[in-house]
Amino acid sequence: MSPKPSLRQMPATLRSVIRFQRPEADPVERRLAKAASVADLRRIAKRRLPGGVFDYIDGGAEGERTLAANQGAFARATFRPRVLRAVGDVDISTSILGRPATYPLALAPTGFTRIADPEGELAVARAAERAGLPYTLSTLSTRSIEEVRAAAPDGRLWFQVYAWRDRGLVREMVERCAAAEYEALVLTVDTAVLGRRERDVRRGFSLPPTIGPGTLLDGAIHPAWTWAFVRSEPIRFANVVGRDVGDGASPVTLSDYIGTQFDPGLSWADVDWLRSIWDGPIVVKGIQTVEDAVLAADAGVEAIALSNHGGRQLDGAPAIFDLVAPVAHAVGDRLEVICDGGVRRGSDIVKAVAAGATCCMAGRAYLYGLGAAGERGVDRVLDWFAEDLRRTFALLGCTTVADLTPELLEM
Repeated sequence: MSPKPSLRQMPATLRSVIRFQRPEADPVERRLAKAASVADLRRIAKRRLPGGVFDYIDGGAEGERTLAANQGAFARATFRPRVLRAVGDVDISTSILGRPATYPLALAPTGFTRIADPEGELAVARAAERAGLPYTLSTLSTRSIEEVRAAAPDGRLWFQVYAWRDRGLVREMVERCAAAEYEALVLTVDTAVLGRRERDVRRGFSLPPTIGPGTLLDGAIHPAWTWAFVRSEPIRFANVVGRDVGDGASPVTLSDYIGTQFDPGLSWADVDWLRSIWDGPIVVKGIQTVEDAVLAADAGVEAIALSNHGGRQLDGAPAIFDLVAPVAHAVGDRLEVICDGGVRRGSDIVKAVAAGATCCMAGRAYLYGLGAAGERGVDRVLDWFAEDLRRTFALLGCTTVADLTPELLEM
C-alpha cells in the first residue's frame, strides 16, 4: 500500500485530480455560459430588460392563447426516428428563394429592435450574415434600409412591407431597397388593425419607451439597459425620418400609429401593384388558411409565410405548424412555404420542413438572445439552431434536407 501524501505534497496531489475553473472576466460570456437554450436566454433577457420592454417582446394578443398554441403545436408532434442509416456525413444546407442558405431559416422582421439592445437591427443583420441566413428588416425598424446594408454588405437582406396609406412612401422604400440590393419583399397582410396586446395596455407602453415618473423605478432596477438607452441616439422609425407620417420623435402607442398610418383597405390588387414596382421575389406574410394560400399562389408570388404575427394579432387564430401540411399539400408545388411562429429549437425547424415547409422564420428567439447578450446572444441562438439541426438529423436517420419527409412525424 502506497504511503499517504504529506501535507507538503498535498497541493501537487490535488492539482493532479482537480481542475479549477478560471473565472470569466467578460460579463457577456458569463451570462451566456449560464444558458443552454432559447428559454434560458428568455429568462436572462427578462432580468436585464425593463418590464415594459420585455413584455412588448414577449407578449401576445388578449389571453395569449394563440401565442401558446404556436409552441404547443410543435410539442404535440413527435418524431419517428429511423436507425442504422449511416449518418456520419450530415448536410443541413438548403435553398431559400432560389439561393443557398446554411440551413432552413430566415430571420423574421421585428420592429423597434433597438429597445432590446442599442445596436438593434445592425447586430441582427451582422449575425445573420455570419450564419449565412436571410434577415428581414422591418418597415418600422430603428435602423434604416441603407444602414443595415452597410452593416451587412454581403448579407441576404429582405424587407418587410406594410401597407401605408401613402403609397408613394411605399414606392420610395421599395426603390431604396432595390438600390441597396435587397433580395425580396415581405408583404405583411395580417395587420389591418392592431391586435389588443394587453400587456402593453397594462404597462402604458409607448414607442419609443419613455423614462419618466412611472418608469424611474423600473429603470433603476435595470441600470445597464437604462444607461445604454439614455446614452444612445434617440430611437426613431428610421425608414420614415423626416416624413409627415411620424418617425417616433414623440412617444406614441403602436395601436394609434398603425390606426392612423396603415391602410386597412389592403387587398389582393395591392399584390399586383407591388409586383409592378418590384422585380424580385415577393413573400406574402400572414397567410392563415388554405384558401388564402391558394389565392397567393394564383397571384404568382414566390413564397408565403404562414404566420399569425407571433400570436400578437388575432387571439384564437390557428397554430401555424398545424397549417403547414395542408397548405403544402395544396400549393407546395407552386410556391415556397415558410412556417413563422413558435420556433425555439432546431428540432422545430426539422418538424416544419418534414411537414412540407421550405424553411421557418423566427423572431422572438433571436430577440431573447439580443436582449440577454447583445449581438453575441443572437450568434449563440443561430449556432444552437445549427447544432440542433445536425443532431436531430442524425438521430432521425437523415443526412440531407431532402430526407425530411412526413413519414418522420407522428402528427
